[in-house]
This record gives sequence, structure tokens and C-alpha cells, in this order.
Amino acid sequence: MLTDVPRATPLVFVSGAAVGLLGGMIGLGGAEFRLPLLIGLFGFAALSAVILNKAMSLVVVLTALPARLAAVPLAELGAHWPVAVNLLAGSLLGAWAGAAWAVRMRTGTLYRVLAALLVLMAVALLVTHGDFAALTMPAGVRTAAGVAAGFGIGVVAAIMGVAGGELLIPTIVLLYGVDIKIAGSLSLLVSLPTMLVAFARYSRDQSFVVLRENIRFVAVMVVGSVMGAALGGLLLGVVPDAVLIPALAVILLVSAVKLARHRSVPVR
Repeated sequence: MLTDVPRATPLVFVSGAAVGLLGGMIGLGGAEFRLPLLIGLFGFAALSAVILNKAMSLVVVLTALPARLAAVPLAELGAHWPVAVNLLAGSLLGAWAGAAWAVRMRTGTLYRVLAALLVLMAVALLVTHGDFAALTMPAGVRTAAGVAAGFGIGVVAAIMGVAGGELLIPTIVLLYGVDIKIAGSLSLLVSLPTMLVAFARYSRDQSFVVLRENIRFVAVMVVGSVMGAALGGLLLGVVPDAVLIPALAVILLVSAVKLARHRSVPVR
């Protein structure tokens, strides 16, 4: 367990950079890889790790948003505003509910829930990184499905402390037939208010003090994550998806097993 943050600063930075690199290479934030490190390597309790992960994910999304808007202007996204509104109608409620459930869970239960959600993320990586066509359905059914999907994604994102892009992007493509490049930008526009709602709910819990106590830790890891993500974006496509995606899925599955078996007493 690392308790001396100044002495551990290089490891914190390198860990953040590795997370950002992995996320950048698949076009995502990588927060699902950060969560197991916060628990297993740095010794944070489950809920504390989720809150820290949420704070860092929020900063990474805010950093990524201008770059995405440069690639896909707001004028182009404007034509798809009903998609964002449809998903937000569910995700905002889901984020509040997910954060409320997380703060009430027993620590052991939260570890098992996080393990199950890491498995979900691994499956999402394997299933959605490929060619898939939009689903055909009546407008009313699509709207209801969007609210339901948004709620579920909001819950998952809040409990894990992630932005949820790995679930939002395929949902936008499948439900609404939006081009994947535009879907990536739309996912950030949905993620940001969704994360703010979850963050607001967590701020009402006494566990939120972990953020104030570890602000230097967060700052160092965020800088590493942003720099790693930038490098990962440059390396996008260098490693074939046929190799990269299964390897990352295995990392998530191994992390899930370790979390499910987590029995040590946290020191933070």
C-alpha cells in the first residue's frame, strides 16, 4: 500500500499515463482501467476509489471536449440534439440513483458490483468494436429505449466513476443510426451533465472528503492521464484492434476477478 504520496508521485503519474494511453488507443477515456489501480495498487476503499475516479473522469472529459468540438463542430452536432436530450432524460436520473445506491452499499457488496461491471465493460469492448448497423424500430419505441438505455448507462457510470462512453457510443449508433465520429462527440455532451449529477450526489456523502484529502494525488494522475490520452490518440490504429481489444478485455476480466476476491482492509 502506498501512503506517502510525494514519494509515490512518479508511480501515480505513470499509472495515470498508462490509463490514458490505453483509453486513447481505443478512443475512450480509460477510467475503467483506472478504477482497479486505485483499489489494488494505491489502496483506496471501493467508494473512495469511485469518487476519485469520477473526479478524474470529469476533468478528462472537460479536457477532451474542446478537441472533439474542433473535430465535430457544434453546428454539426446541433442536428442531433434530440438524441442527447433523449438519452439525458434517462441518464440524469440513473446517475443520481447509481450514486445513491453506491454510498449505501456495504463495502463487500460494492466490490462485487464493481467486479461485475468490469466484466460488462470487457464484454462491451469485445462486442461494440466492430461493424454494426442501426436497429430499425418505431419512433416511440426508440424514444423509450433511449430513456431506458440512458438510465442504465447513468447508473453504471455513477457506480464506477466513469464517463460511460464505452456504452454511450454504441447505444447512439445502434438506436439512432448516427455516424460513429459524431456519436463520440454526442457521448461527451451526454456524459458531462450526467457526471455532474453523480458528482453532486457523491458530494453529499461523508466519503467525499477523500477528494479534498488527496487533491495532489488526483492532480498528478489527471496530468498523466491527459498526456497519456494524447499519446494514445496519436497511436490510434497502430496496434490492430484484433490484438488490442481482446488484450484490454482480458485486463478488465483479470481486474474483475481481483476485485471480486478483494478482502484486504483498506487504508484510505
